[in-house]
Amino acid sequence: MFTGRFSRQQRLLKPSEFKRVFTRPAKAGDKHLTLLGRKNELGHARLGLAIAKRNIKTAVARNRIKRMVRESFRQVHARLGALDIVVLAKPPAAQASKKELFKALDHLWQDLENKCKDS
Repeated sequence: MFTGRFSRQQRLLKPSEFKRVFTRPAKAGDKHLTLLGRKNELGHARLGLAIAKRNIKTAVARNRIKRMVRESFRQVHARLGALDIVVLAKPPAAQASKKELFKALDHLWQDLENKCKDS
């Protein structure tokens, strides 16, 4: 169904899609990132990124975090099921290593998936 790319079908694109996730989401978080999730009716996972300039000061750091989140999502989207997910970054994420962020994301995807199944 999906190639190895992060396609338009896998993205939250409209403000209304983001707003739906922000209202009554399941939450998973750690010191670097917060994931908000909500079930959808599409049969596959979609990702939205809300990496605020207020929390991550430089564009280089924001773009680095976005690339890592997209890559991690691309690797696990098949197992996530029908979820809409928004990722928020906290200030410590700017100094986190690639290894730390991928490890955190692996844990957070699983945690969010479990919380969404319960709701």
